[in-house]
Amino acid sequence: MDYREFFSQFKHLSEKPGIGGKIKVFPEDFIVVEEPLPQIFKGKRYAIFLLKKRNWDTMAVIKEIAKRAGISHREIGFAGTKDKHAVTYQYISVPAEIKEKVDAIQIRDVELRFVSYGKFIKLGHLIGNRFMIIVRNVGVNAFERTKEIIRELREKGGFPNYFGYQRFGEKRVVNHIIGKLLLQGKFEEAARLFLGYADGSMEGDEARRNFWETGNVERALEEFPRFLRYERTLLYTYRKTRSWRRAFLSLPMPILRIFIHSYQSYLFNLYLSRRIEELPLNEPLVGDIVVQVKGGIPYRDRTYRVTETNINFVREKIRTGQAMVSGPLFGFSVRKAKGLPGELEEEILEEEGITLETFKKLPKPMAEPGGRRELLIRPMGLIYGYLSEKGMCFRFFLPKGVYATSLLREIMKDH
Repeated sequence: MDYREFFSQFKHLSEKPGIGGKIKVFPEDFIVVEEPLPQIFKGKRYAIFLLKKRNWDTMAVIKEIAKRAGISHREIGFAGTKDKHAVTYQYISVPAEIKEKVDAIQIRDVELRFVSYGKFIKLGHLIGNRFMIIVRNVGVNAFERTKEIIRELREKGGFPNYFGYQRFGEKRVVNHIIGKLLLQGKFEEAARLFLGYADGSMEGDEARRNFWETGNVERALEEFPRFLRYERTLLYTYRKTRSWRRAFLSLPMPILRIFIHSYQSYLFNLYLSRRIEELPLNEPLVGDIVVQVKGGIPYRDRTYRVTETNINFVREKIRTGQAMVSGPLFGFSVRKAKGLPGELEEEILEEEGITLETFKKLPKPMAEPGGRRELLIRPMGLIYGYLSEKGMCFRFFLPKGVYATSLLREIMKDH
């Protein structure tokens, strides 16, 4: 199953036909510019560089810079991962004493420019991202169709804030399933899927299929390519401990958390899709949890419940762009909705055979408290138009954690 098939289960909010087309035909078709928090530039212990990369995975380029600078990749800070098949600009922090070394690094399709001194950049140290995206091979009347879709979505309060396909795996769309199996304590089944699932288009797929059929760990260690380092770590640890649980815990914590976050994201997307079908998104209901918004930026840690007493007040806040209805990022201490929204949350958990306590039973570093996320998002500064014979060009700004591909999905209707 590829990501298009996977995403077809999630409803579009816009009912009008899309413009079709393709994104990321060339890396230059997808440009991302990070808007950092101003606080990162306060301090002297770290040197802040602007990193421009083309066709590089964020973690891969961070590791390459670290290797050439002679430091651990953990000493390099960055605010968030960026798309690989794109041209992206983001800020990184390195220890001040190696500024000259980093200045001298030359890597193909990578540029590093010293900006200033500051503090260590942590995940989440950004306001959002600016995008310039070209959609090629669009259908006829693409401009007029775009205009109609955007008008329709503005009337409905914004774009559905789905987690994008990057969260689940573009080719091997299994991260969320592995996450669910880990939550359920089914470590052997999770390992079989992580190691053995092949989509038929990637190097190492034959080795994966062999493991899927035989479960032979020794053979897998011989056949799995070296670049599948996390898979090989899992196999080595299992051979040593004969425990798939211990094998998973030998992986770096960020990798383990990807699986859990992916399953949380899947449940959120399910909730959002069901809400499009059954309940309003831009109209607060008694029992809803609402996220505060300032200057178009949602503050997901500032929430309040809709009651019969304050519903008119909340309705006005939503109308003036100062609040948004939220959906659940399920976890052991998530603030649950009540009323009809709460019933929908419970239905999804029951259908999945999961309870909130399940998120607490994970090994401690993986335990997920959960949170809330706005159901709709309003891109800022959205402009669009034809770009000669290339197709349509879109420019906009999105707060952190919001996927440009989900916004374009409503316009393109490609999946």
